[in-house]
Amino acid sequence: MTVEIPEEVLELADLRGGSASNRATWMLVLELFREGRVSLGRAAELAGASVEEFMDFSAQRQVSLHYSESDLCEDRSAADRLKL
Repeated sequence: MTVEIPEEVLELADLRGGSASNRATWMLVLELFREGRVSLGRAAELAGASVEEFMDFSAQRQVSLHYSESDLCEDRSAADRLKL
């Protein structure tokens, strides 16, 4: 599939470096994540990034991480099981 995106649009989105396709993919994946259509891990995978990189990218664009109280409880339980 070919999609033409004016360079100015990518510049306004503050996306520099890499191919235009890669930069546009990051923004599309960010929107999917913001809408709750993909998880953080899946978003990172689709963007070809680590979870930490995608978290930073999201934070720079003021997109919350959708981290709930139940997520915290699950993480605490996992940490206890792993003795962390």
